[in-house]
Amino acid sequence: MTTENAQHDAQNSAQTETPDPAATEAATGTTTETGAQTPEARIAELEAQVEEFRDKWMRSEAEMQNYRTRAKREVEDARQYAVQKFARDVVEAAENLQRGLASLPAKVDGEEGLVAKLREGFESTERSFLGILERNGITCQHPVGEVFDANLHQAMAEQPSDEHQDGTVMQAWTPTWTLHGRLLKPAMVVVAKGGNKAAE
Repeated sequence: MTTENAQHDAQNSAQTETPDPAATEAATGTTTETGAQTPEARIAELEAQVEEFRDKWMRSEAEMQNYRTRAKREVEDARQYAVQKFARDVVEAAENLQRGLASLPAKVDGEEGLVAKLREGFESTERSFLGILERNGITCQHPVGEVFDANLHQAMAEQPSDEHQDGTVMQAWTPTWTLHGRLLKPAMVVVAKGGNKAAE
């Protein structure tokens, strides 16, 4: 009787240790009767992973390119506009030179040689100075005759005028100065008021 019980227990133990094919198939996610994943399913799974990694790589590459572009622009701006304060001081000297030239007597025939030489010296110095500024990105523009632009001009006064359209710069005390296209110093201007508007 003891022998029969031992054999019965051994049979039960063997049945317990033998894996159930259906359970194994459900646990591994395979689709074949033998429990192995099909090549087609494995290929589809790998292709999906490749596409996911490719999408992540493309996004990362785009972000890196944007970062490089932004960093390059910031470095370029820093290089071009780091001298902005110094440039303002320089254009102040250029304006003083222009004022000195304008203070000379008007050119007339037979004027004294000293005055003529002084004027020529001022004009030559001014041309050279403005040329140096332009080579370094500093330019000036005389706005007389242009429409008043608050982004480029600072109105110091308004004067009635029948000869100029309303809102036109009829006189400029200083020019508009820019540094690589960015406003450095606005022009000080007198703006015309049209005759009809002045009458109102």
